Amino acid sequence: MITTVISLFILLFAITIHEAAHGWAASRLGDPTARLAGRVTMNPLAHIDPFGTIILPILLGIIGAPVFGWAKPVPVNPLFLRHPRKDGFWISLAGPAANILAATGALIIILILKLISPVTTTALYNFLTSRGSLPAGLQPLQGLIIILFYMVLINTYLVAFNMIPMYPLDGSGVLEGLLPERLAMMYSRLRPFGFLIVIILISVGFLEVIVRPLQYLILAIIFF
Repeated sequence: MITTVISLFILLFAITIHEAAHGWAASRLGDPTARLAGRVTMNPLAHIDPFGTIILPILLGIIGAPVFGWAKPVPVNPLFLRHPRKDGFWISLAGPAANILAATGALIIILILKLISPVTTTALYNFLTSRGSLPAGLQPLQGLIIILFYMVLINTYLVAFNMIPMYPLDGSGVLEGLLPERLAMMYSRLRPFGFLIVIILISVGFLEVIVRPLQYLILAIIFF
């Protein structure tokens, strides 16, 4: 339960910076739609999707699966963009890039805390091996490193999930921007089936194949 609560709060933060980054990039490239809709903001209430932000993450946390989710899509009007395909590439990439920056920043702070006080990573290790039970006498820095660890983990999961090259995820916009125009048009025919394909990938455990190696890499960086 503690792990689920921590994960949900961090997921809300991760989704907020993700969507705000999409809106900011669109605004910078000439499309004011997201800004006028109030989506270029760090207020999480502007981005919450009832199923993707609340229901799905809670269900995943309950069953012990990696917690991830999504927010309401940021509205983008390609008519405002000077180079719709090229600009769409950067708008799609902006969200995952924001999560990479957040994960990297949290990881750097963990490594700094490890140098200052090695006992903090011991507390994190005890927390993880006790399946989410807080150790007695937990110090503030030890609690902080647990939160930072989940910040790294969830932002990384969000990047891995969103970069799957399938509609409506960001990976589809990135791939569409990289493909030659003719191939991009052929690829766009998958759009009506994209959400169903994503749900099928989740249900068969495809995300586990992606996130487990990332989790082991993060643990290796922190503990070795």
